[in-house]
Amino acid sequence: MKAHCKLCPTCDGRACAGQVPGMGGALTGSSFTANFEALRDTRINLRVVHGAADPSTKFSIFGKSLDTPILAAPMTGAPYNCGESLTDEAFIGAVVAGAEAAGSLGFIGDAANIAMFEAGLAASRASGRGVAAIVKPRRETGDIVLRFRMAEEAGAVALGLDLDGAGLVTMRLQGQAVEPKTVDQLKAIRKETKLPFIIKGVMTADEALLCLEAGADCIVVSNHGGRVLDGCPGAADVLPEIAHALAGCRMTILADGCVRSGVDALKLMALGAQGVLVGRPLCWGAYAAGAEGVATVLKTYTDQLYQAMIMTGCPTLEDVGPEVLY
Repeated sequence: MKAHCKLCPTCDGRACAGQVPGMGGALTGSSFTANFEALRDTRINLRVVHGAADPSTKFSIFGKSLDTPILAAPMTGAPYNCGESLTDEAFIGAVVAGAEAAGSLGFIGDAANIAMFEAGLAASRASGRGVAAIVKPRRETGDIVLRFRMAEEAGAVALGLDLDGAGLVTMRLQGQAVEPKTVDQLKAIRKETKLPFIIKGVMTADEALLCLEAGADCIVVSNHGGRVLDGCPGAADVLPEIAHALAGCRMTILADGCVRSGVDALKLMALGAQGVLVGRPLCWGAYAAGAEGVATVLKTYTDQLYQAMIMTGCPTLEDVGPEVLY
């Protein structure tokens, strides 16, 4: 990953600010840094008078029973973002296979070059668990539906839109028309599949409610890793308000934003998410040791989550709530 990721001891986005394409955040990198700072500044309560000696990290989503709520985020463009020692096929294959080996679930992403999406679909076919396929918000609905059909044929377990991808520099540089979507447009797209429908890139409570109105089964609270708009708050900053707005609704909330440990995952779940997505650390794992490297990252984070659940008195994931927070 030489010249692409500096592998900083603290992955806060400062050293790679403005490197898009690359590993960094847009412009000053402040939205990437906000993700890091929001999690860093969240504190949790250590509790030792309880019976949670052997907690369960079991997690169910999209009809799948998983060993962990820590999932692999959708990523594409490995050669130009992370380095040319891995092709897109090798990278996404490692992510999906590594996630499966860790008892997790891989998300696959979309890009300007449809071959990158096809690489993710090939990984889905090779997986016994399937994948969640996330498509860019292309201007032409027919292009979205085409990719939905391709993903369904490849055994995807859920489909969705990367709405925060409407501002991606990499898409614009390659002449791909992407755009935000109205509620009516989302309703029409939702009708195109019977699979669970995900909307990624929600950062406000009012838009979370609009996603509910549009028929989404799951949202991902995310500022796209800080890669689309400078000056955003961190995912952990906005998550409690979004979770409060959706309280009592049958919608899964995932959060994506600078997860660098199992403790970070616990924090996001205490703030209102049911599960989390991990991105950049899986790049490190894939480039270091392929699927084995990805599985190592996910298993390590899950072990850390298990230990954190013991030390905060949470016997199950359902017990991870606001009382964990200081």
